[in-house]
Amino acid sequence: MSPTIKLHTGDLPAGLAFPNGVAVDSETMGLNPHRDRLCVVQLSGGDGTAHLVQFEQGSYEAPRLKALLTDPSVLKIFHFARFDVAVMKKFLGVETAPVYCTKIASKLARTYTDRHGLKDLVAELAGVELDKQQQSSDWGRADLTDRQKHYAASDVLHLHAVKAKLDMMLDREGRRDHAEAAFKFLATRTALDLAGFSDDDIFAH
Repeated sequence: MSPTIKLHTGDLPAGLAFPNGVAVDSETMGLNPHRDRLCVVQLSGGDGTAHLVQFEQGSYEAPRLKALLTDPSVLKIFHFARFDVAVMKKFLGVETAPVYCTKIASKLARTYTDRHGLKDLVAELAGVELDKQQQSSDWGRADLTDRQKHYAASDVLHLHAVKAKLDMMLDREGRRDHAEAAFKFLATRTALDLAGFSDDDIFAH
């Protein structure tokens, strides 16, 4: 069954609800939040529908999206939340919380492998092969291609299923508390990244 992809300009539409948490990802012009602007935020409630919010350069009001990202009653599920949470803070000016990161959960639960990328996680835990060819495309263009839209959607459509499997593994291995503590620390870690400490381990000798 093909996913439903809805493209919005500047903000989410009114009336959307995510009772089971919301998977979130972002597309930017590069991997440096100080240099590379936010272009798209994609979201899914795990129901086969993806909402893509496209931003014009310098236009980041998005009150409904910001309210969702800061809503304490809605869990935000990311893969590599460290980057996306920093991007949301830099461009939208919000502290995203509460947060679940499938990359952190994978590193704590799937210690039998060093393959913790989203493509590997979705293949193993959701049985879906992702096409990552559009990852490095021009996300700043005004008219996103169909391939870009499908790529952006694929990054969030399967995160609920992946989270469910990782939760079972974390519980089985007795590492849920470590994961929860790491998720809570993400706000501090991203603040350090934005303050210029991205390459420094402040816990090192």
